[in-house]
Amino acid sequence: MSQETYELKAEARERVGKGSARELRRNGLIPAVIYGDKQAPISIALNTNEVTKRIHSGGFMTTIATIDVGGQKYKVLPKDYQLDPVRDFTMHVDFLRVSGNTQVTVEIPVHFINEEKSQGLKVGGVLNIVRHAIEVHCPADAIPDFFNVDLAGKKIGDSIHISDITLPKGVSLVIADRDFTVATIVAPAAGIDETAAEAEGETEA
Repeated sequence: MSQETYELKAEARERVGKGSARELRRNGLIPAVIYGDKQAPISIALNTNEVTKRIHSGGFMTTIATIDVGGQKYKVLPKDYQLDPVRDFTMHVDFLRVSGNTQVTVEIPVHFINEEKSQGLKVGGVLNIVRHAIEVHCPADAIPDFFNVDLAGKKIGDSIHISDITLPKGVSLVIADRDFTVATIVAPAAGIDETAAEAEGETEA
């Protein structure tokens, strides 16, 4: 399941446009929009520091939030945000309204475990990550935090495919028509450590 929810205080925005957005940013606020769920979009302003802190703490795009707009609370999922390319502060955020039956499309990060139990990595092999995240469809209130990929027993030349990952109930792949590669274990450019490989082979025997 996704991380614990959090709440943000927001102000309703009467004016929109570039001039209004620049004024908000000068005052330490971020322009944002809440849309979806067959309702009219709502223009809001959020505290820049609070939102930036949430973005950099991880899991921002996969964690449901509650936004309080003058006492009216909206359950939302961040769908997009823009950062200033030079100063790296948040410029704008889009939020999608969600309810119990809302289906969302999100990218779930991949975590690799048991690297110390991979024969291929022990002898100097390199983990080549093809996909750092997997795009899935899932209920808004059941977004996985991450997918674990177990490297125990993996040797040089082995590949990990999406079929090796068990998806939680209700979660389906966006790319469902092929068994794509998530990672491979490849030989290092300098070659394999023969001594380590022999020792590993003796350990297995």
